[in-house]
This record gives sequence, structure tokens and C-alpha cells, in this order.
Amino acid sequence: MGTQWQTALPMATIQSLLTGKGGDGAQAERGLEDGGGARGSGPGVELKLVQSQSDEEEEEGLESSLTALVLHQPLKHRKAWIYLTLTALLIFTTAFLLGYVAFHGSCNYCGDDGDLVPVDDPPVPHHYPEGDLLHMGELRDMLKKYLGEETLDTTIRRVSRTTHPPGSSEGNDLAREILQSFQKLRMDHTWTDSHYATLQFPSRTKRNDLWIVDENGVELEEIQLNAADYCAYSATGTATGGVMYVNYARLEDFDTLRSLGMSLKGAIALARVGGGVSFAEKVRHAQKAGMVGVLIYPDPADVPQDPRRLGLSSDVAISEHVHLGSGDPFTPGFPSFNHTQFPPMQSSGLPLIPAQPISANVASTLLRQLEGPACPRGWQGRLQNYMYVRCVLGPSLTGGSGRRVRMGVFNSMTPVLLNNIFASIEGKMEPDQYIIMGAQRDSWGPGAVKSGVGTALLLELARTFSSMVQNGFYPRRSLLFVSWDAGDFGNVGATEWLEGYLSMLHLKAVAYFSLDQAIMGDDELSAYASPLLVDLIEGAIKQVEHPKHPGQSILAHIESQGGNWMSHIVKPLYLNSGAYSFTAFGGVPAMELRFDESVRAYPFVNTQWDSASRLQERLQGQLSSVGRTIGELVGLMVLRLSHDAVLPLDPTCYSSTMLQFSSQLNQHSSELQVHGLSPQWVFSARGDYSRAAKTLKETIQNSDIDDERMTRLYNTRIMRVEYYFLSQYVSAVETPFRHILHGRGDHTLSALTEHLALLRSQPQLFDEAHFRRQLALFTWTLQGAANALSGDVWNIDNTI
Repeated sequence: MGTQWQTALPMATIQSLLTGKGGDGAQAERGLEDGGGARGSGPGVELKLVQSQSDEEEEEGLESSLTALVLHQPLKHRKAWIYLTLTALLIFTTAFLLGYVAFHGSCNYCGDDGDLVPVDDPPVPHHYPEGDLLHMGELRDMLKKYLGEETLDTTIRRVSRTTHPPGSSEGNDLAREILQSFQKLRMDHTWTDSHYATLQFPSRTKRNDLWIVDENGVELEEIQLNAADYCAYSATGTATGGVMYVNYARLEDFDTLRSLGMSLKGAIALARVGGGVSFAEKVRHAQKAGMVGVLIYPDPADVPQDPRRLGLSSDVAISEHVHLGSGDPFTPGFPSFNHTQFPPMQSSGLPLIPAQPISANVASTLLRQLEGPACPRGWQGRLQNYMYVRCVLGPSLTGGSGRRVRMGVFNSMTPVLLNNIFASIEGKMEPDQYIIMGAQRDSWGPGAVKSGVGTALLLELARTFSSMVQNGFYPRRSLLFVSWDAGDFGNVGATEWLEGYLSMLHLKAVAYFSLDQAIMGDDELSAYASPLLVDLIEGAIKQVEHPKHPGQSILAHIESQGGNWMSHIVKPLYLNSGAYSFTAFGGVPAMELRFDESVRAYPFVNTQWDSASRLQERLQGQLSSVGRTIGELVGLMVLRLSHDAVLPLDPTCYSSTMLQFSSQLNQHSSELQVHGLSPQWVFSARGDYSRAAKTLKETIQNSDIDDERMTRLYNTRIMRVEYYFLSQYVSAVETPFRHILHGRGDHTLSALTEHLALLRSQPQLFDEAHFRRQLALFTWTLQGAANALSGDVWNIDNTI
């Protein structure tokens, strides 16, 4: 409703305006301004004139004068005036109609000289009423129409043209470019989220080093290291000792060494890259075994090292952080906001011993000088064949007693301002529910795979969904597109954001899709995912063509090879995944898709060789094509989540996992009874959860999806399934990955299973009191999840 203005103007002013006397134009203009509302008034402003009694009398006099003037004109003059007026109106109307017909539609906008000026006329967004929403089939066709591959290669080359670590000028320039790209896409919102985090970089004043020393510590031989190679968050200082070859530094590898009677205390571990464990886990296992340092190298058996066949050079090391966790290790469990002061604290996942990556050449130099027992079967890599090195365990070095290795790590901690870049498309019905897509932006090296691929896919998906909205897509829920900072340091940017908004995300975040490292080949697809999203994967791979096998969907290709698609594709989330923290810490279903090679792994990740040209060469020019396939897979799953009235997430997905654990407990029932333990409460909680999940699924299938209130209630319960599995009995600061199935710590199902196995393998190590606590915490968490999934309190324990 417009605002009404009432303004009183002197009648003398009105008279002067009518007669043209009594004041100049400036005076008249000032009079209107003083009246307050005629000048600059917006639409809907109503101007009224209110006269005083004396003004009315003056106006009556004026009106009578004007009437007399007209009535006293001769009749012929009046008729001539009327004819003249009618003739003028006829001529004006005819000219106007002719001009309209002649020039209507001739141009959108003409300049002063009559030249045609092009006008940007973007498609107008269609705001469909609820009954006219596009169907899923139409949306799939629209996604394929607008999803392009032309810019993917260009973006990857731009992002990976040079190193761009967090806080660098190159990294800041890239962040600005991504923000500007989001702003050009007509997103509903674009913004940045900033944090100060402590990161570790190589020292500028003192290089990390490696020496052969004698028994007195006198330096005998320096083994050259590349100054750019380092493990972020390594302990600093020097460590001296014999060298022990520990294979992949897995727990089972250390168990094997102990069974052979090898003394590990005080030795420096020499470990291979790979084996299914991260650098951080290798260092933690060595530290727990009493070792004083860790050297990690790529073996040709795990990382191809023939440069003539797109392999890694033997003088190149692979760098990776060694914090057993994610986020800023100096603000564990809470966000690194600059305006907030916290007491000094650090993550328990920080190592206490130094770690350093080395090349295959450096490793062969050490292995040639090792003495000791021969390696167990299966421990010999290909380095021994390539470099003619015997596989022995150590820890002694040839050339005289007392010869040892001294390693020095002098990395420095630096506070860095991190910037996460956000853009969003608001949902039309449930804007407070988010489907999130994100990618790491930073990289120690060029980072074609680490940051280039993910950033290119993120921008292309944002462009695609923005174009779809411009042309009729009516998303039910909101879409978030995020460029994360400091991913190479353990997903710091993403984790700090999660920590800052953890209390609300389980109520709002539907799912997270990580685009990191999505293209490392074009052969096999892997989905590191929460089980809640498995049904979405199946629907997508049925409809997307395999990039290497035209005419076949991904699902059809797997089935033609005689494999089961789920066992072939679906894999558990892992610690360094960009999706891991969302599920294990935040309780949000998450997924990371990846195309890889079945035979030769892409060897350049986390090296200075991870360039766009090498990635393109590896894919034989099909980089953009594979990128489009990944984009289509993610896009289809996001479409389902943003379109369906009831979220297509399966709450029964964890029932089989619980059933398998119950079976394991049952197999150890006799040993448990000896300790006075009964698995009955676990069986009861498992049954309650399975029934609650099944009941919810069946209720949804039989419900009216047009009932907005009911679908909202169902979706709320489905969205919290993952959150229910975050143990409330452990601290988020001390044990951030609280998920009992995907997390890390004594509260998890894996820890409970490992402890249970000791009943038969090493009964002397079984700790009854500790196991009782583990079993109780797990059971209570599971029962809590079952109760929450049941819904209202009157549906729980209602036995009457």
C-alpha cells in the first residue's frame, strides 16, 4: 500500500501557475520541493491539495472570472475553436497510427544515430505453480542438454597452471575468479566464509635433511632431499636410529614384525606408499610401536615409475599430511573463527615423531645398506628388481657397527586466512534443506587431479543448474556450491565450516557430494559413499553412458563383465576423502565419485607432476568426456534429491550391518559367557532399529506424498538417520569422528569387533572392563537411533 502525502500550497501560487504571472520557474520549483513529495516521489505516492477557507473564496472568484471570459465570446469564434480542435486531433491520431504500424517491432533499442544496439535478453525464469512442476524425465533431458564439456579442460588448465597453496597470491587470485564466476551465474546468493587456521609449510631458513652418521653422530654421508617435499603437521626436530623396513606400515605389518621377534623401539621406519592406509595412519602405527621417525617412499609395485609410459620419475617423492584427523589440528572439534578466543589446545591426531616423504632413489640408497633377516613373503616390492636391491628388514646398516640414519624435519607452523567460496540456488518449497556440492581449491603442486578437476566440475554443475532454473527448473530444495580452501592439509576449510555450523546442519543438510579427485582414469567407477545414498547410485548408473564403452550404460557394462554392481562400485568412506568429515563428524550422508584405471594407477597425485597435460595424455584426450560423465552422475543424483517430495534415502540400509555384527557376537557367545557378558541387549537394540527403519520405509511407501505436512515429518526423520549414529557419549573435541560405523575410536563398531576377535586370537590381551564399556556405549547409541527413528514417544516401548 502506498504512502499518502497531504500538501497545502498557497492559492496565489496556483493562480500564478494558471495565468503565467507572479513568479519565475525557480520559485515554482522551490514551492513544489517545500511541499515535500512531488519531486522524487516513488510509485504509489498520492499528492493532495488542501485549501484554507480564504483560498476557497479566492478560487470562487477566479472560477467566475474564467466562466465570464468564455460565455462572453461571440458564437462564431466558439464554433471555429471547436472545428479547429477536432481537425488537429484527427491529424494527430492518423499520424500516430501510421508511425506505429511502420516502426512497431523494428528494433529493441536504437541509438542516437539509429544504429541497432544489441540487447542482452536472457530467458525469463518460469515460476511454475505447484501443479505444473516439470517431471523427472523432463529434468533429466534438460540436465543433459545444458551440461557441457567444452570448458572443463580449459578450467582444469587454468587452475593447475601453477602451484596455489592456501594464503598464496596465486591461491587468492583463484578464489576471486571463482567468486566472480559464481556471481555471473545469477545465483540467489554468493558469499565467503573465512577462518584463520594454523598450517605447516617447509621452513624458508632450514631445509629438511637426511644423513648417514656413525655411532657418535658424526655425519658421514648426506642423502639429498627435494626441498619442496614434506609431510604437513609432522613433528619437528631430529631423530636418529637404525632403519627398519615395515612394508606398508599397517597394523598387520607391525604384528608380523613382532611375531618375527624384531625389535622396533628406537628405529626409523621405512614404509611404502599405499596398502590402504594414509600417511597419517602409517606414522601413528610406527609411533605406537615405539619407533622414532618415518620415511615414506613410492614403490614401483604401487606407483608406476616408468616416465616413458606416464609413470613417476624415480627421483620424485609423494607428499601428504600426517594429521590423523581433519580440520585445523589446533582447534579440534570447534571452528577457527578469528573473532573467537580459545585456550591453547591441539588434536590428539598430531604425530609425536617426525615424518618425511622420500623418492624411490633415496629409498634404494637406504635399502642397499640394510642388514638383517629377509622380508616375509609378499613384502618384496618392485624396487628391489628395478634397483637390484635385496629385500631385508634391517635395522643394521653395512659399513661398520654403529652406523645409523639421522633425519631432520624443520617445517614451520603459519597462521593463514582461509576463504571458502559459496553460491546457492534457493529451493522453492523447502529452501531450508540443502544439497551440497563441493571441491578443494588449493594444491601444493599444480594439482590437476587434486583441485583442477573438482573445481572445473563444480563450476560446470553450478552453470548447468543455473541455466536450468532460468529455463523452468523448479528445485524443491536449495542447492549449495562450495569451493573449499586448505584441502591438502586435511580438508581444513570444509571441516572448519562443519564445526562452525554443526548444531544446525543435521537439520538442514540433505547430502554432500565431493568432487575431489573425480578423474584419475576412464575405466572403473568407484563411489565412496554412505549406504543411505546407494539407491541413488543405482538409479544414476542405469542412465549414464560409460565413457570408455559408447552405447552401454555404466550398469550394463558392469553386468556384461559378470560383476555385481554394488560390490564393484560402492566402497566405504576413507579418512582423506573430501566426503569423510561430513558423515563421520557431521552426520550428513556423503559421497565421493571417482573414475580410475583398473591396471595402472594415476601416479602423479600429491607431486609436482600433477599437470593438466599429463592427465589429458593419460586419458588419451578424453578428459572432458569423462568429466561430463561424472557431472551427469552427480547431477542426476542431485536432481532426485532436489525434486522428490520424499527424500530417496533408504533408512533400512544399516540393518544388514547390524545383523552381521549380531552374528559375530553370537559366534563368540561361549567366550562372552565366561566373562559374564551377554549380547542380549545388543540383539534387542538391533531388532528395534531394524523394525523402526522398516516401519518408516513402509509407511512412506503407503502414504500420500501430496500431504506436505506428513512428507516434511518423514523427511526430517530420514535426514537424521546418519546423525543418530553419532555417539553422544564421546567428546567432539577429543573424538571428533563420533559416527559408530564410519568414525574412528573405541566407540566404533570396528574397534568393538577388533576387541572381540581377541577372545580367540590373543585372549590374554582381552580387557573385560574396557569391552563392557565399549559394548554399552555402542548399544545405547544404537538404541537411541532406533527410538529416534520410531518417531513420537508414544511409539516407543508401547507394549500395552
